[in-house]
Amino acid sequence: MAKAKLTKTRKHADPPSEPRAIPTVQDQEQRIVIDDAARTPTVVYFISGIFWLLAGSLFGMVTSLKFNLPDWLGETAALTFGRIRPAHLNTVAYGWISLTGAGMIAWLTARLCRVPLQLAWLHYIAAILWNLGVLAGTVAILAGYSQGFEWLEFPRAAGAPIALAFVLFAISIFQTFRKRQVDHLYVSLWYILASMLWFPYLYVVANLGIYQGVVEAAMNWWYGHNAIATWFTPIGLAGAYYFIPKVIGRPIYSYYLGLLGFWAFALFYNWNGIHHLVGGPLPTWLITVSIVASVMMVIPVMAVAVNHHLTTVNHFQMLKYSPTLRFVVFGSMCYTAVSFQGSLESIRSFQEVAHFTHYTIGHAHLGLYAFTSMVLFGAIYYIMPRLARWEWPYPGLIKAHFWMAAIGVFIYVVAMSIGGWYQGEMMNNAAIPFIEVVSFTEIYLWARSIGGALMVISHFIFAFQFFMIIKHAGPRRFAPALFRDRAPMEQEEREP
Repeated sequence: MAKAKLTKTRKHADPPSEPRAIPTVQDQEQRIVIDDAARTPTVVYFISGIFWLLAGSLFGMVTSLKFNLPDWLGETAALTFGRIRPAHLNTVAYGWISLTGAGMIAWLTARLCRVPLQLAWLHYIAAILWNLGVLAGTVAILAGYSQGFEWLEFPRAAGAPIALAFVLFAISIFQTFRKRQVDHLYVSLWYILASMLWFPYLYVVANLGIYQGVVEAAMNWWYGHNAIATWFTPIGLAGAYYFIPKVIGRPIYSYYLGLLGFWAFALFYNWNGIHHLVGGPLPTWLITVSIVASVMMVIPVMAVAVNHHLTTVNHFQMLKYSPTLRFVVFGSMCYTAVSFQGSLESIRSFQEVAHFTHYTIGHAHLGLYAFTSMVLFGAIYYIMPRLARWEWPYPGLIKAHFWMAAIGVFIYVVAMSIGGWYQGEMMNNAAIPFIEVVSFTEIYLWARSIGGALMVISHFIFAFQFFMIIKHAGPRRFAPALFRDRAPMEQEEREP
């Protein structure tokens, strides 16, 4: 098909309501041109992310089993808990979520700006540097070289190429935005562009290595929580704001709720990290401000929740058919749950029980996996057929992936939340020996491993499907891969 000329859209008198529900022939031709330009960088990011997903999943499975089998693999220093656990965290966070999120952002930015991805060659350099940084950092952690701070375990020598990669990535995103063929900005772009400014500053400042004592602890959790605020959460929200209305084929419910949610998010989220140090030797006012800001996060969370829910209302039946919608709506609902849980967890009386327990681990997985990772799965199920010009060959495996991942993370989060809460109450009772607390949590830790195993299996199913669509293998489908043969007309059926 001949390349279409990209035309500039007229400025809307009312707030923008894109993604538009019914694409014209010209829209479809433009999207083909845009997807062609973004194809290789996006697929490179996705392949890299899935590699780290599988590696991180195996690290996580070993980590989980070590709670019940503490001597297993104990003779190998690299596989001891103190090394394998941070290797799991960092490969999933900076490998799977970051690289896959970068691919989604590159594709989304081009689509929303209605212009081919600019300076696409920068993404190849960025992907190489990013993967080298994650590889070097993971090897260093397993070899015993770590900064010793959660979320910042990678040595600075490994963090430097990641930081440089992000800068190159951001340059291309900003240049694409500068060349945009639209006069308005859709909600997803707000979060994308903000993260391009927020995260590199945060990452570089946190890795300067100039902090000592109490200030070092404050810096650690300022970074740890804000990495979620400035990078991982914007990835999930940008995806949810785009794919929910896109698949349903209707505008987002309220542009103004989106505006409220974004600015309240920017105002309150960056203060949240210090509530992790309740009871620590920090100024009381600093911790109190963090608690207040954490509770105030209810405002942007409610705005996002209402916006997503009222966009989906009367269209929930489409969850029966659309793989993308099922993953993304599940992730969006988990964003609401984990955010309310985070506000509750910041309160001092709650922290007295939940702090230093498995409860926090469940909370982290509800956010990074049930929210962000599930949105990314849904994004890949939508994007890849448009880039590969081939449909997912086995819809039944997509269904297996969803249910194993959803049930797995549900078991994981429930077990860690219940077990962690009782663990905290028992540790606060001086009459209960610590060994009894450890014995009590054993059954919940086995449940954690069972949930984790289901998630790991689902990841290998997903990786197999991805390999098949890349290779154009398996039976060719001439319609969108759906969970049922007959479905209502939806955006995935109308768009190339």
